[in-house]
Amino acid sequence: MENCPYCVFLGKNMEERFEFIAPCHFGLEAVLKKEILNLGYEISEVEDGRVTFSGPIGAMARANIGIRTAERILLKCASFKATTFDELYDGIRHIPWARIIPRDGRFWVTKATTNKSKLFSQTSIQSIAKKAMVESMSDTYHITHFSEDGEDYPVRIFIKKDEVTVGLDTTGVSLHKRGYRKLVGKAPISETLAAALIMLTPWREDRLLVDPFCGSGTFPIEAAMIGANIAPGVNRDFTSCTWEKLIDKKTWYAAYDEARWLEKTDVDMHIQGYDLDSSIVKCAMQNAEEAGVADYIHFQARGVKDLSSPKPYGFIITNPPYGERLEDREALPELYTVIGEKYRALDNWSMFLITSYEDAERYIGRKADKNRKIYNGMIKSYYYQFMGKKPPKK
Repeated sequence: MENCPYCVFLGKNMEERFEFIAPCHFGLEAVLKKEILNLGYEISEVEDGRVTFSGPIGAMARANIGIRTAERILLKCASFKATTFDELYDGIRHIPWARIIPRDGRFWVTKATTNKSKLFSQTSIQSIAKKAMVESMSDTYHITHFSEDGEDYPVRIFIKKDEVTVGLDTTGVSLHKRGYRKLVGKAPISETLAAALIMLTPWREDRLLVDPFCGSGTFPIEAAMIGANIAPGVNRDFTSCTWEKLIDKKTWYAAYDEARWLEKTDVDMHIQGYDLDSSIVKCAMQNAEEAGVADYIHFQARGVKDLSSPKPYGFIITNPPYGERLEDREALPELYTVIGEKYRALDNWSMFLITSYEDAERYIGRKADKNRKIYNGMIKSYYYQFMGKKPPKK
C-alpha cells in the first residue's frame, strides 16, 4: 500500500505535501487561482469549474477559512483510470483509508459525477466505492463491521473521460454558507459568486460602491468583508475540524488566529445598498450585523430611479431582475433603460451587473467594455462590465 501507483499519499511521511481540489463556478477559475496563489500555495491544475493545488496539511484549514470563491475544499486521495467497475473497485481499495479515517468514522460517497466516461451510474459508483473502502479499512483494522458512529468523512468522486478522481470533503456545508445570511430575498446570488464578481472589478475599499438592487445585501456585505479583509470562514466550523487523525486542533486554532489578526479595523469604507422592498432592506441590515460589517454599509428602501451621487469614480455592482416570469419580463426594457440613464448621469463611474437578460446592453444604451459568460446556478448569465475613467493618482 505504501507504493500504490494510484494514491497521492506517497512516501512514509503523510505530513509533507497534500493535494487539494477547490470547485468553483464555471468561468471564475482565474479568480480562485489568484486567491490560492495569494495564500502561498502551488497550483497543480486548472480545469473547468475547479482548481487543484498543493500544500502542507495546514492548507486544509487556511483554505477553508480564507478562500472566498470556492464552493468547498477536497483533499485529493487518488487519481486513476477506470473503464470497468472492477478497475474502480481496485483503485479505491488501494487508497490507505485507515490513515485518514478512524475505526469509528462515518464514511460514504456523498456525490459521484461522470462526464464522457464508460462508468455513468451514480448509485453503482457510490455502492462499489463504499464496498472498496470497507475492504481497505478491514485490512488495517482487522474487523469486518464498522460502527460508523464517529465523525463524518464524506467522499466525492469525479470521473471525466474515464479518469477517476477521489476527494475527501473537508468542508461539509458549502463555503458559500458564511453564517451571516439568516434571511434571503427573491433570487439571491450566492456569497461565493458575489465575492468572485467583486474581485473581477478594480474596486477597492477607498471607492464608493452602490448596489441599487441589493436584496438581502450579499454584494454590499461581501464587498465590506473584502475591504476589511474579514475571512469568509472565520465564524464557522468545518467537517475536518474534528479529523484529529489527520490534522490537529492547534493547526486549526492557528489558522483562525491568523485570519483574525489580518482583519483591518481602521478601514474607511462607503458602501450603499438600495431595494424597493423595505422588509428585505431590514433583512439586509440584519445580515450585515451578523457579518460584523454593518458600520461600513448604508442600506435604504429606494429604487434605482433615485440613484444619484455627486461623488466621482464610484462603482455600481449589482444583480438586477432577470424577468424569469413572463409578466416580469415585460417590465425589463423600461427598467434597464432607467439603469442606463442613471448610470450615464454619474461622474466617471464604473458599472458591473450580472443578468440573464440578453437585451441588457440595448436598453442600457451602451455596449459593455467587457462581457463575461457566468453560470448563476443553472442560469446562463452575462457579467456586463462598463468601465469609467480611473481617478487621478494621489
